[in-house]
Amino acid sequence: MSARPTRPRSRPRSVPRSDAVVILVTAGSRDEAERIAAALVEEGLAACVNIVAPIASIYRWRGAVERAEEALLVVKTRRARVAAAAARVRAVHSYELPEVIAVPIVAGSRDYLAWIGAETTPRRRAGRNGSGRRRR
Repeated sequence: MSARPTRPRSRPRSVPRSDAVVILVTAGSRDEAERIAAALVEEGLAACVNIVAPIASIYRWRGAVERAEEALLVVKTRRARVAAAAARVRAVHSYELPEVIAVPIVAGSRDYLAWIGAETTPRRRAGRNGSGRRRR
């Protein structure tokens, strides 16, 4: 058995450290998902929200296994905005217990991650609309 040289574990230079996160939210309909997404983006709580619909959800609720057709929101924001985004989701959501799960983005395009940061930082967000950014 030959010894393999070990390399130090480090981040590649092309992947910046980021405080960007993805928040997953399910909604009861596409219309509700669009209302939630619009509120989050318009208020600077998210840079972008993708809506994936329909999805099939199977879950346990109050002791019974339930099945539902829902819409999934994939919300891109910063860790610092998660609490405010979650509060806004709860305020406009029809569910008694809406799903709001934040997952860190561990790697991504430097420019895209910077864009998320800029769009969710209140002092830098103004005037950024119409900047020629491609639709996500």
